[in-house]
Amino acid sequence: MATSCCTTILFLLFIIASFMNFSQTLAWKRNLNSVVLGLKHSSITPYPILKPSKYSRKRLSEVSDMVEPLRAVRDGYLITLNVGTPAQVIQVYMDTGSDLTWVPCGNISFDCLDCDDYRNNKLVSTFSPSRSSSAVRDSCASSFCIDIHSSDNSFDPCIEAGCSLSTLLKSTCSRPCPSFAYTYGEGGLVTGSLTRDTLRIHGSSPEITRDIPRFSFGCVGSTYREPIGIAGFGKGVLSLPSQLGFLQKGFSHCFLAFKYANNPNISSPLFMGDVAISSNDNLQFTPMLKSPMFPNYYYIGLEAITVGNISSSGVPLNLREFDSQGNGGMLIDSGTTYTHLPEPFYSQLLSMLQSSITYPRATDVETRTGFDLCYRVPCPNNRFTNDLFPSVTFHFLNNVSLVLPQANYFYPMSAPSNSTGVKCLLFQSMDDGDYGPAGVFGNFQQQNVKVVYDLEKERIGFQPMDCAAAAASQGLHKN
Repeated sequence: MATSCCTTILFLLFIIASFMNFSQTLAWKRNLNSVVLGLKHSSITPYPILKPSKYSRKRLSEVSDMVEPLRAVRDGYLITLNVGTPAQVIQVYMDTGSDLTWVPCGNISFDCLDCDDYRNNKLVSTFSPSRSSSAVRDSCASSFCIDIHSSDNSFDPCIEAGCSLSTLLKSTCSRPCPSFAYTYGEGGLVTGSLTRDTLRIHGSSPEITRDIPRFSFGCVGSTYREPIGIAGFGKGVLSLPSQLGFLQKGFSHCFLAFKYANNPNISSPLFMGDVAISSNDNLQFTPMLKSPMFPNYYYIGLEAITVGNISSSGVPLNLREFDSQGNGGMLIDSGTTYTHLPEPFYSQLLSMLQSSITYPRATDVETRTGFDLCYRVPCPNNRFTNDLFPSVTFHFLNNVSLVLPQANYFYPMSAPSNSTGVKCLLFQSMDDGDYGPAGVFGNFQQQNVKVVYDLEKERIGFQPMDCAAAAASQGLHKN
């Protein structure tokens, strides 16, 4: 009976998905292999409805700089949002591969399917609109509502909300924005209501704060594979940089090494505004490529990868160009854990590494973890040292060369024992290189690298850096 019920729910879910206007993103995040069982739609406590009005960004023009800490966790980096009156503290993933900022809503009512790994995780915090005096449902006539419903006709969301023709023509319908569904590239799905509330941000120093009224975000009650909220950093109107007026400037981050994951005493620095794009004399900049299919996200062009002194050959053109349908390019994505490369180029990289490494393979670990290259390395006194792995250099357009820190590609799978440890290559192949991006440059390979998104000049800069030292210089290291 349980099997029949789940099958029915699954069928209904796909029927609903076929007819709803989903906003698509292509972030290969937190790849959890499970089966969709269906969605249980939880009710959200009612709160006031925002009446239609023109949203002015002039009030945000005073926000010239923003500095926020990013906390490293096992598969990404969390930014803390202070939302509501009084402020409720919610930690969400920073994601350059999507636009929507959303938070889990409701303490008991928030429901996440296929999130067993997070059931007892203290990182999951929820927002209660009923406890915020400034929380309002967004109007069906707002530009954000129109955007999240992917409509070319501004009347469509209001029609779905039940507005009459006369109120549509007069722009006087005050009905709330209809519930939305938002999907992610690896099958993640969230459903909720578009909400506005006050967002408190930090200026160029921790003691400076500013309140941003009527910030628009998703108040999400049901998700699949997405247990923690997301702050979208894409170029769409819904993204956090867009709403704060930073798309004319830019932002930068310096991700801490993975060894600092879940360490509450140190955070990665995130800069937005003028402070993010000034004093970048030592950076190498590669141009942003414009994807005709996904114009809101950040693409760069990969020309080659060098292993030691051997450069790759036959790098596919689609890693730096788009086809007539808009497929191709390399997406740089803070919401994807590992770098993904298309076949057969990925297999060529594996062969180059294998021919340069003399350590014995740990095939049992490869089978258990799913990684493609694992090696047993000597660990004197049961401590990992600088092993004799070849260097790996990414070569991007405009003669930009980024030498990856060794910990960014070969990483320990567990603590060493008997003076031996195992390290695995943390790259993966693309599941489908024919649709969407041809490759993805993930957050694990961006550790200890200053990455600058210069949106004004449409370029992305790289500079290897000790991000822990950079965090300490910004007062983000607690003793």
